[in-house]
Order: sequence, then structure tokens, then C-alpha cells
Amino acid sequence: MIDTLEMLKIFKNHRGNSVVIPGRGGKHWVTLTDNQSRDVPLGDPAMGGHASYAFGLALAIPNETVVLFDSEGDLLMNTGALATIADLAPKNFYHFLLDNECYATTGGQPVPNAQKVDYTGLAKSMGYGSTYFIDNLEDFDQKIAEILNQEGPVFIHLKINPEIENVPINQRVRWQNRTWDQVLSDIKSELSVK
Repeated sequence: MIDTLEMLKIFKNHRGNSVVIPGRGGKHWVTLTDNQSRDVPLGDPAMGGHASYAFGLALAIPNETVVLFDSEGDLLMNTGALATIADLAPKNFYHFLLDNECYATTGGQPVPNAQKVDYTGLAKSMGYGSTYFIDNLEDFDQKIAEILNQEGPVFIHLKINPEIENVPINQRVRWQNRTWDQVLSDIKSELSVK
């Protein structure tokens, strides 16, 4: 199993100028990022929304690399997004799935059939051209450059250690330090998007 913070530290060395959507593991990314204006933290939208949002962004900015750090609980709420992503095949899209086998942000309830779901196989069967399964930091470190140097869409299933939050949502420390208007303003000016 992979520690999310350590994985993101390695990714940061390969980020380049990518637009990053940190998904539900975002609290670690906001402490590491060196280019906040190219980050699109969505906070905690309705589960199932991250992949579709990132996919839409990849289509809107085809000359920019778009990286999503998704979660398996989120993806299970909208697995149909995989088929749509694969069908339109944005060459600039890199879909990292952080699989901790539980709904960590709501108290650690187990994800149904967590140890048997083959997310890599699912993405492959939906039509992703390249898929990876990685369950240790050493393999991630060795493969990340290869992953980001190929044409997307690429799906990377990472087995990560759970970080369960048992604090009520209204009492949690906010990791998203920008308002949604600030995020949109930053990304529009950074990417010259109207």
C-alpha cells in the first residue's frame, strides 16, 4: 500500500506544468503544490463528479496536461464516466485512482466488494488505451515518468493506505484555502480561458 503524501511528493517532481485536480486527497496536495494557480481543487463536491469534471476540463484545454487524483468511492458513483472518457479519448488526460478500500471522508465505511473490484480491468474494458496497477511507492517512482510521457487517456490504479476522518464535516479544518471564485479566476487567467 502507498502513502498518499509520499506518492504526491514523487508526482510533484514530474508535474511540469500540468493542471492538477486533487480530488478527495487534496488536503495533501495543497500543502505540496508549487503552482496553485494551475490547481483546481473542487473541495468535496457530490461523489461521482471528479472524473466528469476533469474530463470536461481536459476537452476544454486540449493543449494542457490534466491530472486527476480520483477516489474509488467517487468513481463507483459514476463508473459510466470511464466509457465516455475512453470514447472521446482526450490525449492530455491522466486519471489516477486512489483506492483505499473505504469511504475515508465519511468515517471509513468499507467500499462494497473493495478487494475484488478490478478498476484497472474496468478502465481497460471501457476503452482506456493504457492502464496501470501500482501498489507500492517504489513501482510508482519507477513508472511515473513513463506514465506521463504517453498519450492519454491513461488510467492508474493506486492502492493507498486509508486516512479515515471521524471528525464531523462541519468541524473539520478546511484544506481548500481558496473560494471557488478564486479557483476559477486563477485557472482562467493562467490558461487564458474565457
